[in-house]
Order: sequence, then C-alpha cells, then structure tokens
Amino acid sequence: MLFKSTYNELLKIAYKPRSYIGLGGIIIIIAIILFAMKVDGNFYISLITGQFEQSLLFEGTILNGNLIAYIIIQMLIIHVPLLIAFVTGDLVSGESAMGTIRLLLTKPVSRNTILFSKFLASCIYTLIVILCLVIMSFVLSKFLFDSGDLMVLKSDGLIVFQEGDISWRFFYGFAIAFLSLVTVATLALTLSCFSENSIGPIVTTMGIILLFTIIGSMDVPIFDTIRPLLFTTHMAAWRYFFDDPLNTESIVYSTSILLAHILVLLSIAFYKFNKKDILS
Repeated sequence: MLFKSTYNELLKIAYKPRSYIGLGGIIIIIAIILFAMKVDGNFYISLITGQFEQSLLFEGTILNGNLIAYIIIQMLIIHVPLLIAFVTGDLVSGESAMGTIRLLLTKPVSRNTILFSKFLASCIYTLIVILCLVIMSFVLSKFLFDSGDLMVLKSDGLIVFQEGDISWRFFYGFAIAFLSLVTVATLALTLSCFSENSIGPIVTTMGIILLFTIIGSMDVPIFDTIRPLLFTTHMAAWRYFFDDPLNTESIVYSTSILLAHILVLLSIAFYKFNKKDILS
C-alpha cells in the first residue's frame, strides 16, 4: 500500500510543470558555466592562483573536471533549496487548494501512510535533483575538461588533492548535500500541512532559510548557542569532505543535526496531518 501510494505521489509531481523548472534551471545554469569555463576558464583560474604563482610552481592542468565540479557545486547548492521547496511545499497544500484532500483522506489508507508516501516522494524528487547536479557537474565536466588533481582554496591556505583521492570525497559530499536538501523538503512539507494554498509554505520555507542564514552569519555572542543548532549552519557540511585532515567530528555532528531536524519536522507534520479537518 505504501509503495502504491508513493508511486501515485510521484505521478502527481511528474504531472506538475513546476517540477521541471528546477531540473531545467540546473541544466541551463550548469551549461552556461561550462561554456564560460571552456572559453575563459584559464583567466578565471589565474585570478585565484595569481597570489600563489610567485611562491608555488604549478604543473599540469589546474582547470580540470574536478575543479569545475567543485566550483559548480559551490555556486548552485545554495540555490537548490528554493527549487526543492517549490515542489515539496505543494504536496499537501496543493491538495487542499484543489479540494482533492477530502477524496484523498476518505480512501481506505491511513493518514500516516499518505503523509509518509508524500515524504518518500519528496525524497525521491530531491534525489533526482541531486543526480541531475551530479551528472551535469561531475560527469559532464570531466568529459569536457578531463580529470586531474583538485586544487581547493581555503581561508587558511591551499589544499591539493590527488586525482585518486577525489571521487569518494565528491560521493560523500553529494550524500550530505542530499541530506540537507531533504531537511528543506521536510520543512516545506510540514508547513504545507498548515496551509490551504501552495504559495504560503514555499515563501515561508525560504523566509525561514533566509532568517536562519542571517542569524548564522551574524557574529553576535547572543547567537553563539543557537547557531550550531540551525540546519542552515550545516547545509554546507559537504565542504568538510574537502578538508585535510578530514574533520570527522564536524561531519558526524552536522549529520546528526540534519537528521534531528528531519525527525522533529516529520513528527510535527504527522501530528498536524492527523488532526486535519476535511470538512472545513
């Protein structure tokens, strides 16, 4: 029953034009970045490496697929949450707006199963978005620019990863990026349970992300205890996999915070959805 319900939710997502806006946006933006890097990539790289050229000797091709993938992820990962919320914020409120929520909740399927199937559908959609990002940034960039060592510029210096030490870092980096986007999807789904229209949950989700991001970026002592508990603080945790040595403690902590947010938000969503009045 859960499988069939999830399949139906995926069909609903597939039939909505807005579901393809995010995927189309990612493809177009990455295509533009790849074209720009192909034409003027060396000039862009020289702006970054110029300060090191007098003290370091670079051999080989710095501009390669691994570096392009890293640049693309940094540029896009902060914008993808909007694309996720654009779809998942409509899963419950969209049913309410169209009046189909009454028909849905009168079916011989428990409300918990219905909501959990919507959650699974949102996770699958998020995974599709991440896979699209992986193919366009990691696979296609390697095809166009070949592979090579990865140069990562940190605030305290420059780190160079050998080619054989890169793929697993991207794999786990994408995995934790997926977890952070699932957190956003869960937030939008939860807010969707409280709304009768689709715009409210989407706008509120982005407002919360913006508010949490501002709090996280403000170097004010009063926020020191709050900042580590905000999920937005850990949405860039994928970067920990490009530290040397690997910051295992931070990775585990960020993963725990993201999972905690998902569980709490889901609990709220289940409570509200089970209390939802279909007669009003």
